[in-house]
Amino acid sequence: MTPELTERLTAAGLDPQAVEDLARRALAEDGDVDVTSEPIFGPQETARGEFTARQDGVVAGLPVAAAVCGLLDLRAVPHVRDGERVIAGQVLMTVSGPTRAVLRAERIALNLLTHLSGVATETRRWVDAVAGTGARIRDTRKTLPGLRALQKYAVRCGGGVNHRMGLHDAALIKDNHIAAAGSVTKAYEAVRAMYPSLHVQIECDTLAQVEEALAAGATSILLDNMTVEEMTEAVRLVAGRAELEASGGLTLDRARDVAVTGVDYLAVGALTHSARSFDIGLDFS
Repeated sequence: MTPELTERLTAAGLDPQAVEDLARRALAEDGDVDVTSEPIFGPQETARGEFTARQDGVVAGLPVAAAVCGLLDLRAVPHVRDGERVIAGQVLMTVSGPTRAVLRAERIALNLLTHLSGVATETRRWVDAVAGTGARIRDTRKTLPGLRALQKYAVRCGGGVNHRMGLHDAALIKDNHIAAAGSVTKAYEAVRAMYPSLHVQIECDTLAQVEEALAAGATSILLDNMTVEEMTEAVRLVAGRAELEASGGLTLDRARDVAVTGVDYLAVGALTHSARSFDIGLDFS
């Protein structure tokens, strides 16, 4: 991996070594020999291809796709930056080098690029839907195993913000924790006693739990599966004493209705677990 690509990945908040390891594993899945390309193209033949958007949206994952190409000694030149809006027909990146290598890189690079751009594009739809309300779109841990850092990066490219990266960096007290502990208060006090400086969020299903969470000292509350009317009342009850996040059953068509209640965040698992692939093709020029 070149120093320039390493710098791009680092600036994006990604671990260059982790990206390289992922790219190596993905390439290894295709085996050692391309039995289609090797009989057709000699080792000295070269090609130039263009990664081209086939729809409008937001691009994400160009340095990741470039890392795949780099492992095969290909030259990848981006023409846009991650997070930019692109239109159908726009060239996103060119790649050049041995034809066999271009064809080996094609599917792996596209798999990553189309998925991450799909996440970024879906995120942007939600961000646009709540524009001007003050609410922000936030992701969840509903990510594909091994791809969390990349998917959360794509969310950032789409204008969203990240929730916790794992179980280690913030506490989220959910319904099962509360049931096992005996109450909202007991669960919150147990976590706070062991981790006094950690960010702790409490999931509340009812307004009564919201009041209990506030009384316990919570500064971050997740409103789970509440109606717009209940969320409006929760915002009134909290009165700025804690950040509020709406979660559960949210859909794009009602995102703005939820946002105007005054909540700070909308938690949207669909950004990562249900985003459609963004249509990108690689065409030889």
